[in-house]
Amino acid sequence: MDYDDVNVKLLEIEELLNKLGKEHPKEISAFSRFLRETLDNKALTTREKELIALALGISAGCEWCIYLHAQKALEAGAKPEELIEAGLVAVLMAGGPALMHLIPLTKAIEAFKKEHEKE
Repeated sequence: MDYDDVNVKLLEIEELLNKLGKEHPKEISAFSRFLRETLDNKALTTREKELIALALGISAGCEWCIYLHAQKALEAGAKPEELIEAGLVAVLMAGGPALMHLIPLTKAIEAFKKEHEKE
C-alpha cells in the first residue's frame, strides 16, 4: 500500500465528516469541539494522546482510525518505533485480532515515510 492508498482512507474520513457536517451540523460541531479540547496539550501531550488513540483504533479494529492517528502521531513528533510499540500494547490488551491490525499500521508508517522523503 502506498501513500495514495492511505490517502484514500484519509479522504474518506474527510468526506464523511463534511457530509455529516451538512446533514447533522449540531452533532458534528459538538464532536469536533470535543475532539479539539480532548487532544489539546494538557497533562498529556498531543503526541501521547495520538499514540493512545492509535492503540485504541487498533484494538477496535478501525482501519480509518489507524491511518488517521498514525499520521497525526507522526505529525506530533512520534517516531515509527513508538507507533509500533503503541500497537503492541493494543495487542497485549486486545489479542490476536489487534495483532492483525498492525498490518495497516505498518503500511501507514511506510507510506508516510515515503511521502516524507519526497518532501
